[in-house]
Amino acid sequence: MQKVLLAAVQTPDTSDRQFDMQIEELEELVNTAGGEVVGLVSQKRERFDARTLIGKGKVEELAMHADANEADLIIFYQQLTPSQNNNLQQAVDFPVIDRIQLILDIFAMRATSKEGKLQVALAQNEYLLPRLAGNYNALSRLGGGIGTRGPGETKIEQDRRVLRNEIQRIKGELKEVEKHRSRTRENREKGAIFQLGLIGYTNAGKSTITNALSQADTLEENQLFATLTPLTRVFSLNNHFQMSITDTVGFIQDLPPQIIDSFHSTLEESRQVDLMLIVIDASSPYASEQEAVVLDTLKQLDMLDIPHLFVYNKMDKVANTNQAILAFNQPNVQISAKSEESIEELLAAIVNELKDQYDEVEIAVSPSQIGNWLGLQDHIYFEKMEFDEVSQQYELHLFKPKYLQLPKSE
Repeated sequence: MQKVLLAAVQTPDTSDRQFDMQIEELEELVNTAGGEVVGLVSQKRERFDARTLIGKGKVEELAMHADANEADLIIFYQQLTPSQNNNLQQAVDFPVIDRIQLILDIFAMRATSKEGKLQVALAQNEYLLPRLAGNYNALSRLGGGIGTRGPGETKIEQDRRVLRNEIQRIKGELKEVEKHRSRTRENREKGAIFQLGLIGYTNAGKSTITNALSQADTLEENQLFATLTPLTRVFSLNNHFQMSITDTVGFIQDLPPQIIDSFHSTLEESRQVDLMLIVIDASSPYASEQEAVVLDTLKQLDMLDIPHLFVYNKMDKVANTNQAILAFNQPNVQISAKSEESIEELLAAIVNELKDQYDEVEIAVSPSQIGNWLGLQDHIYFEKMEFDEVSQQYELHLFKPKYLQLPKSE
């Protein structure tokens, strides 16, 4: 397990609470990557130092702490420019990376699908290209540790021309993969299945909800970025109505644009949904801040106009103090995803949102016609289907997609 020394700068626009959240999250990222945090060097500054981000005195302190704690690696919360990175490494004589490279390293560990691996490779290569000379000379000392894993590790000795060609090759492969995904999505849309999309902060419990609703065997871990590749599952309700649910990569504060861009096909899946489930870990002491990050990211992606339902998860772990911190947005459902009763409440809330989008129909149907209606159970939500002995007809109360044509009645 590599020993990691953390470094961060707090500027006036960052409150103490926000700064604490940043540091705790950085520690979680290091743990997820398999490292051990051995210390923190922080500084309050009016603005970042252009050469080394932190002041000259703090650079000396950083080197002393790294040496005293026998650190293998120094990780900055703030994104470092190529020159800042090189200057710091020369000054402290320790490998230095920033939080973005740490996240990319975790992505490299988590990516399993061809598309996910290509996206990680693209993000790593584009981020590391301007840092190739100085950064990798130091990182090579880590021998494949944090910050060097995944497709990027093969690029340490390559020059910029070769790396640029590799970036173009990956982009070409990604276009082909995205075409296939687009065709798959079109076929699913033609099937008229009601589509759910899970969006939320990383580690909010999205995969647990996916498993509970669809019985899918997806990765459930108390770690950041457990899901990278979009996973879509189809499941049926008790009345045979079908839905699909897509789990996507989690958001995180200060997620840089290049990472969001690299996973745009993952997010593209959620643009097509009928209902977006915005999952919030209500038990987190930073629940309100995490919710704000999710909403701000969705705003940047122009996705807030998609019908959505707030799902406040892990309510079984919510302390009384958190209740005062978190104000519940509407519409919402408050659940514990590992409770069957809570999942039933979630399904009921989803159905209520579905009803708002669908046309409501009440109709009487003869026994000779009922077979035509039974064939539509996948796509029509039947709330009532009862045979009336007096009229000798089936009384139907249903909700249907607006575009769907119903069978003609006699």
